[in-house]
Amino acid sequence: EIFTGFALQTGNWLGLVFCLAYPPLWCLSHSNKPLLRKEGQVLHRSKRGWVWNQFFVIEEYTGPDPVLVGRLHSDVDSGNGNIKYILSGEGAGTIFVIDDKTGNIHATKTLDREEQAQYTLTAQAVDRDTNKPLEPPSEFIVKVQDINDNPPEFLHGPYYARVAEMSNVGTSVIKVTATDADDPTYGNSARLVYSILQGQPYFSVEPQTGIIRTALPNMDREARQEYDVLIQAKDMGGHMGGLSGTTQVKITLTDVNDNPPKFAQGVYAMAVSEDKVPGEEVGRLKARDPDQAENGLVDYRILEGDGMNLFEITKDSETQEAVIKLKKTVDFETKRSYTLKVEASNTHIDSRFAAWGPYKDTTIVKISVEDADEPPTFMAPGYNFEVEENAPAGTLVGRVHAKDTDIMNNPIRYMIPRYTDLEEFFTINTEDGIIKTTRPLDREAQAWHNISVSATEIGGHHQDAKVRVNIKVKDVNDNAPEFAAQNEVLVCENVSPGKLIETVSATDKDEMAHRQHFHFSLAPEVANNHSFSLKDNRDSTASIFVIRKGFSRMTQDVYHLPIEINDNGVPPMSSTNTLIIRVCSCDSKDTILSCNVEPFILSAGLSTGALIAILACIVILLAIVVLFVALRRQKKEPLIVFEEEDIRENIITYDDEGGGEEDTEAFDIATLQNPDGANGFLPRKDIKPELQYPMCPGLRPIGNSVDVDDFIKTRISDADNDPTAPPYDSIQIYGYEGRGSIAGSLSSLESVTTDSDLDYDYLQSWGPRFKKLADLYGTKDSADDNS
Repeated sequence: EIFTGFALQTGNWLGLVFCLAYPPLWCLSHSNKPLLRKEGQVLHRSKRGWVWNQFFVIEEYTGPDPVLVGRLHSDVDSGNGNIKYILSGEGAGTIFVIDDKTGNIHATKTLDREEQAQYTLTAQAVDRDTNKPLEPPSEFIVKVQDINDNPPEFLHGPYYARVAEMSNVGTSVIKVTATDADDPTYGNSARLVYSILQGQPYFSVEPQTGIIRTALPNMDREARQEYDVLIQAKDMGGHMGGLSGTTQVKITLTDVNDNPPKFAQGVYAMAVSEDKVPGEEVGRLKARDPDQAENGLVDYRILEGDGMNLFEITKDSETQEAVIKLKKTVDFETKRSYTLKVEASNTHIDSRFAAWGPYKDTTIVKISVEDADEPPTFMAPGYNFEVEENAPAGTLVGRVHAKDTDIMNNPIRYMIPRYTDLEEFFTINTEDGIIKTTRPLDREAQAWHNISVSATEIGGHHQDAKVRVNIKVKDVNDNAPEFAAQNEVLVCENVSPGKLIETVSATDKDEMAHRQHFHFSLAPEVANNHSFSLKDNRDSTASIFVIRKGFSRMTQDVYHLPIEINDNGVPPMSSTNTLIIRVCSCDSKDTILSCNVEPFILSAGLSTGALIAILACIVILLAIVVLFVALRRQKKEPLIVFEEEDIRENIITYDDEGGGEEDTEAFDIATLQNPDGANGFLPRKDIKPELQYPMCPGLRPIGNSVDVDDFIKTRISDADNDPTAPPYDSIQIYGYEGRGSIAGSLSSLESVTTDSDLDYDYLQSWGPRFKKLADLYGTKDSADDNS
C-alpha cells in the first residue's frame, strides 16, 4: 500500500488521513488529540471550515465493484448512527454516492477523463433526526487520473502536397499534425513521435515536428509525378505499448523547365505545288518538350536556307506545331527544291537550370516544288492602246501576247469575253492576239473602251488567264462648234446705238488644242445689216452691239442674226448659229415691261388686265363645278322615300312570285292590321299547347273580309289547338300603337277602316297586278258614291 497524508483544519474535525491503495481507496480519520509539530511543542488548531485537497480516481476502471473514492468521519460521530453524511455537487448521487452512516464515497460508473477531467463535490455532516448541520460544508475536487486509452489521430488527413521536381534534399514539403486526447500533463500518454511507413527513400519526416522533407536529389517529374506517403504518429514517446495512428499524404511533383525541346526527325520532307498562292500552308513539324504549361512552350524560327524569302514559319498556339507557309509564289520551271534550317527553343528559361541547356534544337526542312498545270501568262499585267475615231473597220488597235509556262508549252487561243464588249466594237485574232476594230468609233459617244482578253491553252486542263485592255479613242476634229446656250436676247425699243446687248460663247464636242479658240463673224447675208454688229473678243466669245437708234415692235418685234463660228481646228470646222433678238417695251429706266405684241393687236378690244380677270373667273367657276360634283358623288342615298317620289321606284322584285290577282286565298292584306287584343287573350310563347282540340274545318275567312280581329283570333285559335303545326313560334306585333293613342295609327294599312283624305283612284291605272289594292282602298269611295 501507498499512503499519502493531507492535513486539514476543521472545527470539530481534529485530524484527517487519506490512504490510497489499489483499487484506489481514500481513507479519512479524525483524532481529538493534539498534533505534534516539533518535539515538546504542542500545536492547537483553530476552528474553521474544511479545506480539502484534490483526490484522484483512475479512469476506465472496469472492476466488478464500485471504486471507493474516500471516507468521511467526524469526531462527533460516536458510531451510534446519529450522524448523517451528505454529498452534493457534480455527479453526486449518479456517479458518486456516499454511505450516509459510514461516510464512504464510491464511484458507481466508469469515468472517462476525455469526457470530464475533474468533478467538484461538497461534503457535510448533519444530525440525522433534525438535519441540522454539525459541521460546516466544504468543497473538494476529484480528478480523473488519465490512462493511455486514446490513439493519436490526424484530424486533417488525408494530406495533399506539391513540391517542385529537382528540389534539393531536405526541401520542406508539408507538415502533418496528429492529436491525442489523453492528458499531456500526465505521463507519456500524449507524447507523440512521427515516423514514415511508406515513401522511402524519396521522403523523410521529422519525428518531433511531423515535417515531411525530400530525401533524394533530382527527383524527375517526367519519370514519376506522384508519390503516396504513409505517416505514423505513436504516443508513449514511441516506446513499446504506445498507441498509433496513420495518415496518407499524396505528394505531386510540380514541373520546372528542365528539358529542352527536341525534334523527332533530323530532316523533314515537304512538297508544295507551284499553283499555291501566298499564305497557304506547306507543312507542319513539332518539337516535343515533356515539360508542362509555360515550361513546355516552344518558339520556332528559320535560321537559314535558300527559301527564306519564299517561306515563313508561324506557330499554332493550340497544338504547339510549327506551320510553314508560302510567302511568295514558287515556280517549278525556275527552281524545284528549297532547304530550310528550323530552330525550336523554349519560350521561358529557368535560370536555376540554365546550365543544363541549351534549351533548343534544330532540324532541316526540304521543300520540293511540284509542277502544276498553270494558266497562260501574259507578258504584261495590262495593255493600253490608242485608235483614232472614225477609223474604218479593221483598223489595227494592238496586240496582246501570252504563253504557257508549263513544260508542255501548249499553244494559246485568244478571245474577247462578250460581257466586256457588249456592242462588239473589237475583234481579236484567236491565234496571234491582234485586236482590230469592227466599225468606226466615235470619241464623243465613248472616249475609252475597257475590255478583257482571255488566253486559254489548247490541250491540258484548258487553263485560262485574263488581262485588262484599255483602248483610248483619239479625237478627230469632226464636230462643228455651236452656241453654248440657246437664249433669246431682249432689247428695248428705245435702246441707244452702240449698246452691248449680249456676249455669246461657243462649245465644241471635240477636244480643244492648246491655245485654240473659236472665231465669230456675222454670216455674209447679214454682214451689212444696219441693226446689229459683232465683235470677236479672241477669247472664244463675241460681243453683240446695237448700231441703230430705236426699234418698233409694231414694225418688227423679232430679229434673227446668223453668226458663223469657226473652231480653227484641223481640219477646220464651222457652223452658222442664229441668235434671236426680241424687241420689248421698256420704261424710262430700261426696265422691260412687255415683249408680247398682242396688246397692240387687240387695242380696239380688251386690254391684257381684262383678259386675265376673265380667265381667273373662268378658273374659279370650273373649280366650283368640280367641287359640287365631288360632293354629290360622296352624298349617300336617303334611307326613306320622300312623299313626292314615285312609290314604284322602290319596289323590290324577287324571283318567287305569288299566284297573282286571282289568288285570293294566299294572303289577305287586312291581316296586317292591328288586332284589338280583346278579352285579354294572349298567344302562346313558343310552347306546346297543353290542350289539344280537333281542327275546325271550314273556318277560313272570306278573301275580302275586313274583320281583321276575327280573322286573327280564328287563326290563333287554330294554331294553338293544332299540336302538329310547326313551328311553335309566336306572333310579334309591330304596327300597333295601342288603343286610345292621341296620335292614332301611323300605318297606312288601317286607312281602309279610317277616314282618310287620300285619293287612291290612281291605283286603277296601274294595271291588273294592283287591282286588289284598288279594290281594297277604293271601297270607301265606291260606298260613298253609291250613297
